[in-house]
Amino acid sequence: MFNFRRTLSAAALSLGLMPAATNLASAADLPVKAPKPAADLPFFLVIDDRVTYSYIFSGTDPGVFSRRPDGSIDGKTAKQVYSFTHFDIWAYGQNFFTISMYKSDHNDPASPCSNVGVTITGAPATCAGATEIYGLFRSTFGWNQIFNTKAFSMGPLNNISFEVGMDANTENNFLAPAKRDVVAGLQFEFNLPYKGYINVSPLMYYEFSNHNAFDQCGLFGPGVPGVTCLIDGNTKFKPTWAVEVNYYMDLGFLPENMQYFSISGRAGWYGKKGTENEPMAFNPVTNISTAVELNSEPIRLTFDASKAFWGPKYSHFVDVWVAYRYWQNKFGLDHAKSVVCNVAAGVSNNSCTEESLYSGISVKF
Repeated sequence: MFNFRRTLSAAALSLGLMPAATNLASAADLPVKAPKPAADLPFFLVIDDRVTYSYIFSGTDPGVFSRRPDGSIDGKTAKQVYSFTHFDIWAYGQNFFTISMYKSDHNDPASPCSNVGVTITGAPATCAGATEIYGLFRSTFGWNQIFNTKAFSMGPLNNISFEVGMDANTENNFLAPAKRDVVAGLQFEFNLPYKGYINVSPLMYYEFSNHNAFDQCGLFGPGVPGVTCLIDGNTKFKPTWAVEVNYYMDLGFLPENMQYFSISGRAGWYGKKGTENEPMAFNPVTNISTAVELNSEPIRLTFDASKAFWGPKYSHFVDVWVAYRYWQNKFGLDHAKSVVCNVAAGVSNNSCTEESLYSGISVKF
C-alpha cells in the first residue's frame, strides 16, 4: 500500500475558542458567547485519483510465441496499458484500487487463435492481439489508529496494519483466464529519508478460482475428469504464502532547482500453489508443480512535470515515468521445466520470464 504522511493540528482547530485571561472581574459581567464547536474531520483525509497510459516494450504471455524467419523464437509482445488508480486515507487506514486494460500486439493473439497464426485445430489464422482486464484492491487498518496509540511507531517503524485485498482478471485469448484471489495478513510501514517510505507485507495468498481452456474435457479426447482434464476447465489452487513490498522516495538530495524527481518500486513473491493445473493430479511431464513467482518493478524514475512547469501547487498532477519490469515464473509456471515455457527440454520459448522497459504518463484529476 502507498503511504501519505499527514499532520492534523488540533491546536489550529482551537484557535479563537479560548476566552481571554485578562481582567477576570469585568469579564464576569460580559455576555457569555458559547464557542463554536470544532468542525468534524472529513471521512476521507486524502483522495487521489489518476489515469495512466503506459507502454510495455517486451511483455510476455506464457506459452505464446512465434518463429522469426531465421528460426529463432520470439516470445515477446508489446502491450499498451490504460489504467485508473484510486488511493485514499481515512481515519483507520488506507485503500488502494487499480484497474487496467492491457492491449497486446499480434504476437499475443486473441481467441480463436491458440498461438500466433494458428487456431486450436491447426488451421492458419491471423487474430487480433489479446485484451486483458486486471483489477487489484488492497486495504489496510492501522494498529495505531484502531487502538488510538503511538505504541506501534518506534525508530524507522511508522505503523503496523492489518491488510486485506483481492485480484481479478479476464482475457479474451484462447486460454480465457479468469483469475480470482484473496490476500490477508500484515503490513509493516517504515520511514525512508526525504519523506519516503517502504512497506513490507507478509500475506496469505489464495487463488481460489481461475480458468484454463486447454484443461477442458473433450478438447483433446474424452479424458478422465480430475486426472487428465477438468469438466469445465476451471482451476482452483492451494493457499500459499506471499510477501509484497513497495517503496517511494523523493530525490531530495538534488539541488532545489532539480527537485522534480522521485523513485519508487514494488516486488511480490508468491509461493508454490500446487500443480500447474490444480486440482488435476501431478504428472511429471504435463502437470508439474508450480514454482515461486516473482512479479516486480524494482525501480521507477518519475519526473513531476506539473511541478516543473507550473509550480509546487501542482505537484504530481502530471507525472512522466520510466521503469524496469521483471517477472519470473509468470503465474507460477516454472520457466525452466514447464512444457508451457519450453519447446523442448532446456529450450525456452522465452514466454515465462518478462524483462522489459516500461514507460508512461499519469494525470491526477
